[in-house]
Amino acid sequence: MKKQKGIVAHYHEGRRLYIDFGGELPKGYRPFQVRTAVRRAVYAALDYERFPFDAEVSVTFTDNAGIRRLNREYRNKDAATDVLSFPQFERGAAITSEDGAPVPLGDIVISVERAAEQARELGNTTVREIAFLAVHSTLHLLGYDHELSPEDEEDMCARQREIMERLPYRRPETGEGENA
Repeated sequence: MKKQKGIVAHYHEGRRLYIDFGGELPKGYRPFQVRTAVRRAVYAALDYERFPFDAEVSVTFTDNAGIRRLNREYRNKDAATDVLSFPQFERGAAITSEDGAPVPLGDIVISVERAAEQARELGNTTVREIAFLAVHSTLHLLGYDHELSPEDEEDMCARQREIMERLPYRRPETGEGENA
């Protein structure tokens, strides 16, 4: 698995975001464009949530077969999915930084293949869909979970919409609801 360390972005009140990218993008994708979209998306989610510490996130790109293996292994679901989140902290746990060190929030795994499929279905660009999945997953890393209740789903969807409004990746004007 190819790693590219050291991507840094500044966010809320001068805090830093460190993203460790892994995996490889399929042929035809511009790595800089995709990594920039992910960085902007994670940054926007942390800024929206006013996350007060420097943060570290691992992002791995894979295909449907790779994410299916992980989904089966970690969630007992034998199916491909668009994104998996592996939070470093238990839901509801206090997230703190020791001695100002970056807080390792967890891992995000994105199926670029599934993101491209969803983008075609919704009339989006794949880059917009990947940015959305990064926002969605970052909220999971921060403790949100849309699968717990209808209220939690509504709350998370509202946050996703508001965060995506801060980004330059727009949905076509279809009048369609939020992508889940």
